[in-house]
Amino acid sequence: MRDLSLRTRALGGIALAATSALVLAGCTSGSTDSNADASAYVAANCAADATSDNTFKVGTLLPTTGNLAFLGPPEIAGVGLAVADINAAGGVNGTDACIYNTDSGDSSDMSVSTASAEDLIAQKVSFVLGAASSSVSLNVVDAITEAGIVQISPANTAATLSGYSPFYFRVAPPDTVQGDALGQLITGDGNASVAFLVFNDSYGTGLRDSTEAAIVEAGGEVVYGAAGAGQEFPPSQTTFSSEVTAALAEKPDALVVIAFDETKAIIPELVAQGWDMKNTYFVDGNTSSFEKDFEAGTLEGAQGTIPGAEPSDELKALLGKYWSDVEGEELTDFIYGAESYDATVLAALAATKGGDNKPATIQANLAAVSGANGGEKCTTFAACVDLIKAGSDIQYQGPSAVGPFNALNDPSSAFVGIYKFNDVNVPLWASAVEGKS
Repeated sequence: MRDLSLRTRALGGIALAATSALVLAGCTSGSTDSNADASAYVAANCAADATSDNTFKVGTLLPTTGNLAFLGPPEIAGVGLAVADINAAGGVNGTDACIYNTDSGDSSDMSVSTASAEDLIAQKVSFVLGAASSSVSLNVVDAITEAGIVQISPANTAATLSGYSPFYFRVAPPDTVQGDALGQLITGDGNASVAFLVFNDSYGTGLRDSTEAAIVEAGGEVVYGAAGAGQEFPPSQTTFSSEVTAALAEKPDALVVIAFDETKAIIPELVAQGWDMKNTYFVDGNTSSFEKDFEAGTLEGAQGTIPGAEPSDELKALLGKYWSDVEGEELTDFIYGAESYDATVLAALAATKGGDNKPATIQANLAAVSGANGGEKCTTFAACVDLIKAGSDIQYQGPSAVGPFNALNDPSSAFVGIYKFNDVNVPLWASAVEGKS
């Protein structure tokens, strides 16, 4: 069972060390001042000879192509912002941190993530940040573990990954938490019968199963798309007339869409068949802005859930500045940006505590710096390093607001945000459910 309580969450009290410091890949340790008034962020790309033997090398496995490409920018920005803060505070074990980026793609073409994982292993990174997709992580986690490299996902939620490997960690809560929250939201809104449009993916079916369990426990029923009914659709499907027709024929009170980019084809079909979009619920894979995709008001009143606390306005501004300075583009989504930031900082703190930047050292100290053994609370990399150097145990508390790692390498507590779409199809944070695992 999970202890879930509805509450409003504000992150104004969580401090960030991020500044507009100029961060260069080749600068010497400590050469940037966290209080410096520099004009721009610069990507801290790794030098050709960088390995975990001579630097803190962050290897990213994040989506820049495929159906999950919309998650790439905020996650990449979160990593970059963390590295900027780390280097502004003097780096890790006497060296600047650097980033080696690879593309994870998505579950429709696993060859992309397979090749990227092989590249990251060959690059001798300190740890792997990613993947965004649970299915992609399941595709590469065995190889990364066999190489003895730590993998920390900012976004994986599949329950099958809990305790999967001693080298696999995540800062997003498992779908059992999001499913409980979503099921409670749906039934709490007075819906007794529910239909699912869900793709046949480990993330999709796992989240459906957890949500269905919560709905049934609350006295509701699933009338289409239930576990075992065989009504899932394959990833990357492009037309949904038959699925929508079949789901609406059951006359559900509410409909849940669990998909990625396929959602952009599902929504028009639902509208065309007369479904009231106010009775639609989305999840973290598709609770994003559709402002540029559909006529204003199309999704007004629909709701969605996203694991993680609502990013503060300060964090959004810093992530946006990083993305603008490095990529020259506006950052419009912030999902998993805070989690990517915290995963990077946690790995750097584990390396600091252990005294070197190698994967085995990070693995041995990750739980401790997250606060699994207690310790003094600290909210920035710089403050936590000072405590470590003073001989103190620490509990890092970053902007994602997750609790210490538990025995399964999952966060022991985390928030699931509840969002409502406004009149221009943009999801706005409304409240949050805190869950313990």
